[in-house]
Amino acid sequence: MKLENIAIVLVSPHIPENIGSVARAMANMGLQRLILVSPKNCDLSRILKTATGPSADIVEQMEVRPELLEAVGQFNYVVATTSRIGSLRPALAEPKEMARMLVDLTEENQVAILFGPEDRGLTNDELRLAHLIVRIPTKGFASLNLAQAVLIIAYEIFLASRAPTQEYVPRLANAFELEGMYDHLKEVLVKIGFINPQNPDHWMINIRRFFSRLRLRAKEVNIIRGILRQMDWYTGEHDRNRKRVSLELIRESERRQDGV
Repeated sequence: MKLENIAIVLVSPHIPENIGSVARAMANMGLQRLILVSPKNCDLSRILKTATGPSADIVEQMEVRPELLEAVGQFNYVVATTSRIGSLRPALAEPKEMARMLVDLTEENQVAILFGPEDRGLTNDELRLAHLIVRIPTKGFASLNLAQAVLIIAYEIFLASRAPTQEYVPRLANAFELEGMYDHLKEVLVKIGFINPQNPDHWMINIRRFFSRLRLRAKEVNIIRGILRQMDWYTGEHDRNRKRVSLELIRESERRQDGV
């Protein structure tokens, strides 16, 4: 496993001291890349109070992005964490299982692991970007401190990193490429009446989950988009032919009326 290919992404963190504690947990477990998305408070002096020792270097090099898609767009595999489960947020793996999956993935792919804000966690819209959703099992009270959650995930990754790579996983499509495909797919499926235009994102959830399990490569995404472009052209041509026939029928009707 290449730990340098893994980034911890904090979405809208509220408390600077938590960011520093996250950096310290990362340093303990050999992770170096930290990305903040639209942080509510990024007071560096408060962050450094808890980011002691080598973790101060992580803080110094951390990236700050205004939007989540911009932050994870170049990543080939996205893992999201949640303490709540449901039909829209299926917990498909626990930390140990996830970490074993990353052993092979990280050889050729960049991986982002998302953590939500302290007060609410990740939203359903944010979870849509993930290939895999992870839940840390607890007894009773499910909510963990942000740094505690990062430490548990990072610890399992560190343990798994000592195992040898077993299977070659080629470069996968990144989040930008996948989101372009999903937007195109949604547009075409609405156009042909396959999904409800009133709430297309709801109907796209299962489609997203299906494609996430396939681990699509960039070339495969291009093939799917090529098929979608052909469907787009065909439905457009069908509409044009239908309008042309309708216009001809109207003109024929008008000619008959004139002849009467």
